[in-house]
Amino acid sequence: MLGSRLLYLTSPHMRGDDVQAMQTVLAKLGFDCGRADGIFGPNTLRALTEFQQNYGITADGICGVNSLRALERTSSQSGQGPGIVTVREYETLLTSQDNAERPRIVVGCFDSNTRLTRLLVRELRNRGDDVMTIENADPHTHARMANSFDADVYIGVAGVETAAIQFAYYETDSFTSAGGRVAAELCAEFIRSTHPTSEIAVCGMQLPVLRETRMPAVMCMIGLLGGEDFALQTVPALAQAITQWNNQPL
Repeated sequence: MLGSRLLYLTSPHMRGDDVQAMQTVLAKLGFDCGRADGIFGPNTLRALTEFQQNYGITADGICGVNSLRALERTSSQSGQGPGIVTVREYETLLTSQDNAERPRIVVGCFDSNTRLTRLLVRELRNRGDDVMTIENADPHTHARMANSFDADVYIGVAGVETAAIQFAYYETDSFTSAGGRVAAELCAEFIRSTHPTSEIAVCGMQLPVLRETRMPAVMCMIGLLGGEDFALQTVPALAQAITQWNNQPL
């Protein structure tokens, strides 16, 4: 709950729903702390300090009683707009539609689905895309490497103990990654063409890799259908979905 503790920059960074709530309010007020990921990092510190300076209170980068009161008073008069982060993502994606360059893509594998991800990487590279691959069980490693690569889109693959196929994008109560949602919907659409009888779902989630990546991201959670034949059928569909997304990300 926002207000239950002081929020400030620490090492390792503070995390929590209260940080995310503060980031959401700052974004709606026009102070860009990046995606509301619940992590109090340098961007959040800068946004909070700028807000304090603009409001005329001590600009110490600490969200305490005075900052909370200022946020509450100001946000009650700010309306219900989408916030600067949402607007910025739309502008970035609209600009990318006119960019002739091939996308920078990260394909991440969390478990034994390496056959599928390696085939996908090869397919995308054959199409001329600049692709990085990550094989690691740690979602924070995936996010850090994808951010360092300055990727345009991230596609993660992990197995689940169900028969369903699920495509997740980043979404909170106050924010939806527009580019991530379109990418997830396209992945589902093209996979349905190869597996019309499969249970396929698209949903917003707050998985760590979706929360911490700065670009539109999709987690492909593949059920018990996984295997050699599945990989061979799925890779062209996923590659086509990514190509379609690059042409029209919104």
